[in-house]
Amino acid sequence: MDFAFSSDQDLLRETARNLLARECTPSVLRGHRDDPAAAAPLWNHLRDFSALGAGPTVDLCVFAEETGYVAAPGPFFATTALFQPVLGAIGSGLADRASTGEITGTVALAGADGFWTINKDRVKTFVLDADTVDVVALVEMSDGGGASVTLLEHPSARRVETIDSSRPVFEVDVTAGERIPVDADVVDALVARATVVLAAEMVGTARRLFDMSLQYAKDRRQFGVPIGSFQAIQHKLADMSLDLERAWSAVYYAAMALDADEPTAYRQRAVHVAKAAAGEAAKRAAKDGIQIHGGIGYTWEHDLHLFIRRAYASEALLGTTGWHHDRLGDLLFAKR
Repeated sequence: MDFAFSSDQDLLRETARNLLARECTPSVLRGHRDDPAAAAPLWNHLRDFSALGAGPTVDLCVFAEETGYVAAPGPFFATTALFQPVLGAIGSGLADRASTGEITGTVALAGADGFWTINKDRVKTFVLDADTVDVVALVEMSDGGGASVTLLEHPSARRVETIDSSRPVFEVDVTAGERIPVDADVVDALVARATVVLAAEMVGTARRLFDMSLQYAKDRRQFGVPIGSFQAIQHKLADMSLDLERAWSAVYYAAMALDADEPTAYRQRAVHVAKAAAGEAAKRAAKDGIQIHGGIGYTWEHDLHLFIRRAYASEALLGTTGWHHDRLGDLLFAKR
């Protein structure tokens, strides 16, 4: 079986890489921190790729990996990985408008405990970009025990301060509206897909941290030689590279498993492994990257912290590494 990217996927990756290198520089991230409108020009480019949200998971992961490399702000992830699939599940007429980038959206699902599972909580947490998107898809447990979706335009949202200013997080109150029934299993599948896409984005962020650390190890000199010649630095870079390669493989295996509609047990295990591996890679790249940079990456003036913030924030979104390890353990021991 051939697991290599197709020529179209290679072209997609190169297109995304070139576009984002030009349009999403660290100055955009810094500007977005003070004014979310600073990401509007970037969205004008990314909206042309909104149709990826309704396509194969692998294609969306290829693009998301590159957005993670630059820690792209704006509603691309929320719209393509979360909002569009929900619209498709309920057969909403807004799906076509979302796939062309005409409208943006996000999903309010997680309850007070932060878990992305269907619930009856009156306040939804971890709602991404709720202040800038056009529509919020509110997912809640219906009275009969199933699930329903309510589409809300610009609901009242309270921002929650997090470590990552490039991806604002909000709390949204449950409000009245037309509730459209949706299969609970479909919602779980959509969350699993979004988890894999987020993991791909995290791989991109980890790769950015690794690249910056590697370059610094080549450029920074002590005792007349590059610090990359010291064995301790080499070990850190080697461990970062191994974690990164492992996570990349796990993510695209999971994406392919979802696209191939493998049996449920295989898909569940693959999703948990992908997010956990990406979390481990991102955390190691952040921690060791700071050490290789001699701590300078903590300072606001240096760009490293912009990507460290995204790495740690994404690790906590859609389930932490530890949570996914626990779920994977539950699945494995259930077979005994």
